[in-house]
Amino acid sequence: MTELGPVAWPPAPIRTERLVLRESEARDRAAFIELLASPEVHTYLGGPRPLDELEREVPDVPGQWPGCFVVELDGAMIGEILLRRAPGHSRPAAAGKVDLGYLFLPRAWGFGYAAEACAAALAWFDGALPGEPVVLHTQTANVGSMRVAAKLGFTEVERFHGWDAEQWLGLRASVASSA
Repeated sequence: MTELGPVAWPPAPIRTERLVLRESEARDRAAFIELLASPEVHTYLGGPRPLDELEREVPDVPGQWPGCFVVELDGAMIGEILLRRAPGHSRPAAAGKVDLGYLFLPRAWGFGYAAEACAAALAWFDGALPGEPVVLHTQTANVGSMRVAAKLGFTEVERFHGWDAEQWLGLRASVASSA
């Protein structure tokens, strides 16, 4: 049993028209560090982490946990998708639900990769755990993330103030199994 429930992990790689979602590998370490150290990526996430700290702390094969997909374009990591069960101390509307998160390198922004990769991860999730709703948190100032949430079918549940900014919580209704 994982924090996603009774799901076998990792799944086979998921292929979209342009991307591959897969388990992390050692060759992804530099891209993980770049994601975590990027001031642009962390504009709405509390700021980047120091590069020297990341070099010491990031494991040889980062992101090795259920719900973490590497997003690959042309053989190289451009981002990650995270599906994790929201902790019980989160917002009441999110508690116990699976939370969708994603980070993409700035060079991959503006091409629709986040929406494409998240849609593929959500389709996998719907097959693995039919009927489970998914939530997404973002700052309202993060216009790109708000656009992705709308494209993916998330609807606003609430806005709240946290981490010194207005936050948005969206819900994607559960998709029942067609089987």
